[in-house]
Amino acid sequence: MDTILWPIQIAVAWIMVNIHKGLVFLGFSDGSGPAWVLSIVGLTLTIRILIIPLFFKQIKASRGMQLMQPDLQALQKKYKGKTDPVSRQAQQQEMQELYKKHNSNPFSSCLPMLLQMPIFFALFRVLNQVSILGAGQEVNGHSAIGPLTMQLASDMEQSTLFGAPLSATFIGSDAIGVKIVAAILVVVMGTTQFISIKQLSMKNMPASAMDNPVMRQQKIMLYVMPVVFAVSGVAFPIGVLIYWTISNLWSMGQQAYTIRRQPSPGSEAYKAKQVRDAAKREKKGLPPIEDDPARTEEVQPTGQRVQPVGKNRAKKKGVQGGTPVDQEPEEDAAGNDAVEEENEDLSDATRVGKDGLTDEERARKRYEARAAEREVARQKRLAAEKKRKANEAKGKYNKD
Repeated sequence: MDTILWPIQIAVAWIMVNIHKGLVFLGFSDGSGPAWVLSIVGLTLTIRILIIPLFFKQIKASRGMQLMQPDLQALQKKYKGKTDPVSRQAQQQEMQELYKKHNSNPFSSCLPMLLQMPIFFALFRVLNQVSILGAGQEVNGHSAIGPLTMQLASDMEQSTLFGAPLSATFIGSDAIGVKIVAAILVVVMGTTQFISIKQLSMKNMPASAMDNPVMRQQKIMLYVMPVVFAVSGVAFPIGVLIYWTISNLWSMGQQAYTIRRQPSPGSEAYKAKQVRDAAKREKKGLPPIEDDPARTEEVQPTGQRVQPVGKNRAKKKGVQGGTPVDQEPEEDAAGNDAVEEENEDLSDATRVGKDGLTDEERARKRYEARAAEREVARQKRLAAEKKRKANEAKGKYNKD
C-alpha cells in the first residue's frame, strides 16, 4: 500500500510545501503557524480545481440517468416476475446497453469523491508520518517526503488549529481541546457530505426519475455515506478533517451555482428558475413566455444557424414553408413519419454541449433572447407612434 501511495504522497507534499512558501512570501510567518493549516486548504482547492472537468462530466451523466428512466422502467416491466437465470442475465445485458446508450452509470454522482480517495489516503499517510520525520527518523527508507524535509515536518507537526495539532486524532489524543475540535470537524464534515449528495441527487432530479432502483440506491447512499465518514472520522487526523470539510463546502457551492444556472428540466430547481425568469420578465414589462405574441413568429436571424426540420415533422407541427396548414399528415404504413420525429427529438434531448445544455435548451434560450429584443422594439414603435399622434393633434389644435 505504501508503495502505491508513495508517488501520491510526494505530489501532496509538493503542493503543500509550495503553497506554504507562497503564503510566507505574502507575509505569513515561517516555521510552525497558520500557514500550514492554510496549505491544507490550498491543497483542497487545487485538487478541486483540477477535477472541474470531471464535475461537468458528472452533471452530464446525471442528466443521462434522467433521460434513460422511461426506457429503464419499460425494461423493468418487461422482466417483471421473471427470476430465472436466463431472464436475469438478459435484463442485465439490456440495462448495460441502456447505460452505454445514454453515456451514464448509476454511481455518476460519486465520481469526484472516488477520484479524491487516493489523495485522501495519501494526505492521511503524510500527516501520520510528519511526527516521525519531525523526530529525525526516516519514513519508508526516505529522509523526506519529496520536498517535505525533516525540518519542515517538525514545523508542520507543531502547527495547530485552535490548539489541536494537524496530525492529532480524536481517539489518539487525551487532550479535551483536541477532542472538541475533532468532534466539531467530524459533525461539519458529515453534515456537508449529506447536503452535497442531496443537492445533486434530489433537488436537481425531476419527479419522474425519482421512483426507480437507481434513485433508491442513491437515497441509501445519501444517508449511509455521511454516517460512514462521521464514524470513521474519529480516527482521521485534524488535517484530513480540514481537507474533507473544505472539499464538501466547495462541492456545495459549485453544485448550487450549476443547479441554479443550468437545472435539469422538470426538477425542483428548474421550476424555481422558471419562477425567477418570469419575475425578471415582469420587472422588465415583458409578457409571460406563454402569452408572448412573438412566440408565434418564425424568425430567421442573420448569421445564426437554423436547425433543419424534416418534411414530415414540419407537417406534424402544422407548418409548411412558414405557413400553417390545415390538413393532418398521413403516416405511411411502416410508421417512418413517427420514427423520424422520435429520432430527431431524441437527438435534441440528448446532445449536451460543453456548457451543460442540450441543443433544445440552448435554442430555447436564444429564442427567448430574440423574443425579448422584438418586444423592446415593439414598445419603442408604439411609443414613437403615440408621440407622433400627440404632435399631430397638438398641431391641429394650434391651427384651429
